[in-house]
Amino acid sequence: MELVSPAGNLDKLYYAYTYGADAAYIGLKRFSLRVKADNFYENEYEKIIALKKQNPRKRLFCALNISFHNKDIDQFLSELDYFRCYPIDSFIIQDIGMVPIIQKNFPNVALHLSTQANCINREAVKMYKSLGFKRVVLGREASLAEIREIKDSVPEMELEVFAHGAMCIAYSGRCLMSAYMNGRSANSGFCSHSCRWEYNLLTNLPQSGQLVLEERERPGEYFPVFEGEDFTAILSSKDLCMIDHLKEMQEAGVDSLKIEGRMKSIYYVALVTRAYRKAIDALEGKISQQQAKPFIDELYNVSHREFGTGFFFRREDADKTTTGASDSPYELCASVGKVLSPNEEEEIFSIAKASELRRTQELESMHPAARAAKETDYALHPEKCPPVISKKEGFRFYNYIAMNKIAAKDSGVNNASDQIEFVSPDIASMFAQQESYQLVNPETGEILNWVCHGHPCLIYTNLPLKEGMLVRTKNIRFGNPQHR
Repeated sequence: MELVSPAGNLDKLYYAYTYGADAAYIGLKRFSLRVKADNFYENEYEKIIALKKQNPRKRLFCALNISFHNKDIDQFLSELDYFRCYPIDSFIIQDIGMVPIIQKNFPNVALHLSTQANCINREAVKMYKSLGFKRVVLGREASLAEIREIKDSVPEMELEVFAHGAMCIAYSGRCLMSAYMNGRSANSGFCSHSCRWEYNLLTNLPQSGQLVLEERERPGEYFPVFEGEDFTAILSSKDLCMIDHLKEMQEAGVDSLKIEGRMKSIYYVALVTRAYRKAIDALEGKISQQQAKPFIDELYNVSHREFGTGFFFRREDADKTTTGASDSPYELCASVGKVLSPNEEEEIFSIAKASELRRTQELESMHPAARAAKETDYALHPEKCPPVISKKEGFRFYNYIAMNKIAAKDSGVNNASDQIEFVSPDIASMFAQQESYQLVNPETGEILNWVCHGHPCLIYTNLPLKEGMLVRTKNIRFGNPQHR
């Protein structure tokens, strides 16, 4: 089975590919249902072309899955030349009016039907096949039994299903709740996730027994609770997780597994993609279940709501709602960049020696009393006079791209830790004690006891690092990680 991962921006696309996705789906400008994702714009297509050249077997899908108004179609037509710059393998659409436009202007790009089209039966799949669609991303309401029937009826149609991520309290995501409550239409890409908010359940008219919801930030504004014969309409669904049921999905005829989450973090994209990659590889006999297990267990170290299996087995599973979220026991700190060449390493050591010499000359040029005061200040505040890096046998420099603050435990900085962890596509977790690495300012050669986003930094270590590794620390607010 193919694995398709979300990519809300260029960095996430890199990690989707690096951590095991066969394909990734992106959105362009405002034609995607995740307007709040960074999406892609300007000349980023140049970087995507380069990234695909580095990953020639990876595919790129583009979501054009909004409900198009006339002005949206006009805008899309006006920007055709821009869209042609992207190395897109397929467009994911729900609006049937876009079919002839795509076929005319992108004859070599495949058509994939978005889950927003709510396709969940064999006759609809046959109809979309007749229109030229190569793949249908089935509505989330389709059960495994129904998927098997669809595949048997239309075996030549590729079937893609969501296997992991957020579920909507709406029919395949066609939700009006956000638009109704605050004017942000989910069908135009502006979903405010109103179904995740906190509500009070009240009796509006005691004599009638009618139940209503009152959103915490909207006192006095009531939303009726409707109950049907076999359902209740509200509110926050469990997250979908089918990682333990991939064999059943394969047997049902699923060709492609999709991970939801273009608005999720790099950490989420990387670890969830990796978990499903290893699970698929184990299913296909490329690795053992025992080899896959540590990576699958790491799935539960990513922020998520309570997991469920959606509509795949029993509708009752999808009807169960949940509240809140399970925050990750880890914080993402950084990513590892390229290793420095021997010449570049020598340059860092030269810079370090120059910094040390400059500091010595500065002290020597001072009046003795001023020098003594300065040296006392340095002794009391060693962070004002950090040591410079020196050569160590077996150590190498790597670029360290900081995302969040990391600090040594003895630095006096809040949330400091004496231990960091590295994760990679093939390493579930590698611990690094403080003596095995040093953070270095490449502009001065000084050893840093903390670093945060926007600060230039190198990591000097004897650990076998690789470009694309992620660096994390324990989130001290949540204690030890909780596995399932």
